[in-house]
Amino acid sequence: MPRDRMGRALHGSGRSLILEALATVHGRRLTPRHLTRDEHLRWRVPALGLHASVSHCGTLSAVALSPDTPVGVDLQDERDRPGAMTWLGTLLGLDEPATIGDFAACEALIKVSHLTKETFTGVRVPAPAPGWRPTGAHPYLVCSLILGDGTHLALAAGAAAPVRWWHRPRPGARAARSHPPNQERA
Repeated sequence: MPRDRMGRALHGSGRSLILEALATVHGRRLTPRHLTRDEHLRWRVPALGLHASVSHCGTLSAVALSPDTPVGVDLQDERDRPGAMTWLGTLLGLDEPATIGDFAACEALIKVSHLTKETFTGVRVPAPAPGWRPTGAHPYLVCSLILGDGTHLALAAGAAAPVRWWHRPRPGARAARSHPPNQERA
């Protein structure tokens, strides 16, 4: 299997999620050969002029599509990860362990940028707040929210952009345009 910049195996399911999102949002049925990766392993859909990112956590998945700029998306659940959060807190220059929201923002930044875990030192993740927020990795911005089940969702992009939501309530159901999750806290 091909590997991402964190050394994890890439799964075919990520490709299929992107293709499913393209069919839902753009009405185009494409195949895996329509997806490419750039030198930073960011997804592209050249036939539609789109950038894409995908994340899955437990039973949830998220796909981000952008016509203008590369985009990164990440989902993280509230699991006890004291070692990872302490390590990330140190990497981010915090006096305490990082939060799961910090972790999701960092993962989204890595997916959108040239950054890797080896080059992430010195990057700062902004405190939670509504809307797009600047990071220590110019020009990248992040926005995030906490879904009703406690799952953290983070988006990262090179410029602020409007976010349109599509939601599929269960596998096999049709995805429909929706309002932003009303559980938005950060």
